[in-house]
Amino acid sequence: MMKRVLLFAVAMLLISPMMIAKKTPPPPAPRVTEEIHWITDINELQARMQKEPRKVYMDIYTDWCGWCKKMDASTFSNPALIAYVNRNYYCFRFNAERKDVLNFQGKEYNYDPNYKCNTLAAELMKGAMSYPTAIVMMENFQNPNPIAGYMTVQQIEYVLTFFGDNANRHSTWENYQKTYHPSWDHGQAPDMTPPPAHH
Repeated sequence: MMKRVLLFAVAMLLISPMMIAKKTPPPPAPRVTEEIHWITDINELQARMQKEPRKVYMDIYTDWCGWCKKMDASTFSNPALIAYVNRNYYCFRFNAERKDVLNFQGKEYNYDPNYKCNTLAAELMKGAMSYPTAIVMMENFQNPNPIAGYMTVQQIEYVLTFFGDNANRHSTWENYQKTYHPSWDHGQAPDMTPPPAHH
């Protein structure tokens, strides 16, 4: 009887660590620490363009814009997007309602109470005040293309690669959407809604 008790006790001692090991949760997945290299000073943007010309992705937002915040959380946090824009674009974050004076491309821009925004934002958005609005420019700030509205990762991939991979030089926007297959991992069911048309 004593042997059985001892054997049971030894067995329990051996099993207990195994049970504890199974209950120990796996280590958390490493957090994505890379972020979009946003530029907020327009003078810095112009200085960088002079030193090394690149395309520009401009995010025009306001502090009260809910869709802007959603895009920050769900779209601009995507690792594939972050890697792509940091490699191919200068990313400029522009609060449309800023009230300071901006000097851009030899022209002065001020706050306009009629539009309730800085005149540079109104000019780039061609007076169609909608937030968020993305502005994609070619090197040296050429050909600004406004794209209004919230975009998912898959929708913005079309936009960024169309210009970033220079597909716009040999394909129309409509043809590009038909032939390009998004490849960035967006962690959701595929969104087949086409992105907003650019102008």
